[in-house]
Amino acid sequence: MASVMLTIIKSRFRMPDIIVPNMQQELNLKKLELTALLEITRAINDNLPEAALYKIYRFTLLAQLHISRLSLFVNDEGWDCKASYGTDQDFSKQQLPDSIKNITEITYTSELSVGKKWLAFEIVIPILHNGKVLAFVMIGKMQPHYHNTDALDFVQTVSNIMLVAIENHKMARQRLAQESIRREIEIAREVQAMLFPKSLPNDSDVAIHASYIPHSSIGGDYYDFVEIDADQFLFCVADVSGKGVPASLLMSNFQAGLRTILRQTSDLKTVVTELNYLIYRNAIAEKFITTFIAVYNRKTRELTYVNAGHNAPILLHGNHVHELLHDGCTMLGVFDELPFLSVIKVSIPHNSVLLCYTDGLTEVFDANEAEFGIEGTIKFMQRNRFLSSRMLHLQLLHEINLYNEEASFNDDITLLSCRFK
Repeated sequence: MASVMLTIIKSRFRMPDIIVPNMQQELNLKKLELTALLEITRAINDNLPEAALYKIYRFTLLAQLHISRLSLFVNDEGWDCKASYGTDQDFSKQQLPDSIKNITEITYTSELSVGKKWLAFEIVIPILHNGKVLAFVMIGKMQPHYHNTDALDFVQTVSNIMLVAIENHKMARQRLAQESIRREIEIAREVQAMLFPKSLPNDSDVAIHASYIPHSSIGGDYYDFVEIDADQFLFCVADVSGKGVPASLLMSNFQAGLRTILRQTSDLKTVVTELNYLIYRNAIAEKFITTFIAVYNRKTRELTYVNAGHNAPILLHGNHVHELLHDGCTMLGVFDELPFLSVIKVSIPHNSVLLCYTDGLTEVFDANEAEFGIEGTIKFMQRNRFLSSRMLHLQLLHEINLYNEEASFNDDITLLSCRFK
């Protein structure tokens, strides 16, 4: 086929015979280039791993263009030698010289300030994509009839095709991994939402309302409400150290443990002791839980509680006098056995309001690094105690947004208010 093409070209353009060998070499080169491109393209389409693509690339240049010396340095979070052959030096252990890193066009190594070992290569070919240097190909000892601009351009082209394909595959894998993580987080968030009670009481005795604002897609805060019998119910607010999926998993463990223990007993000393043991056995990476857990008796108007290292809830009386409910024990999951544990009982006056919260509420700072804190929360409660439970929460969240104008909080925020009628 090539000889027929040469005959046609000669007869049409009356080329001298002396040009024919050169044209034959060019045609042979184009044929080899086409074969090489087909091999690389087939390997890319077969979705082979990167190591296999680099191996095919190496053998393609060696077999088709007879390049006897080659090193390929790829910018993969740092310059990494992906292919090297034909020299005495192990270039996979060499640092790429700065003078090579700065070139953007095909350059002879003799024109660069490099060590002697790099002179084993004659030419450095930068591989660019969208203005970014992806790699450098260093070659030496090509056969003389391949040592021309077209051959070098071809090395640049085939290298660019392969490296861009590898980059695209890498990005595609990253997108798939990110999508998988996003989906896992979405599932975890849905599971976490299922942990919260579907409804809270608002009857002649009490009105309970809760708000949860996660710092990220998944948080480590939790609240719960459980009817024990016709006269008693339990409620709690808890906070796991840390954020994200690990915190969410530990919190789900806490919720399951609490519900299981309550089937056996509502004695708070036993409940808290068993929860501590559960968290101690199951917590990872030094995680722990703080919680305020309480049982209210509608008939006796007594509130029995344990504060396990949690922010002290505010009990606001009808005359604006307040109490902080801070007694109990250490946070859960730190010790296999709690070093101390106090179960406290308080009488609840009519028209009292109890606000439970996590530290995301009070640990908000203004432009002068002043903390909103417990005092700011108490003052807010005294000013707004007669708001409905829903409006009380909305206004409190609005207050801390005003306090921190950037509205960027460092933690989840959970509010649970209990209005005793």
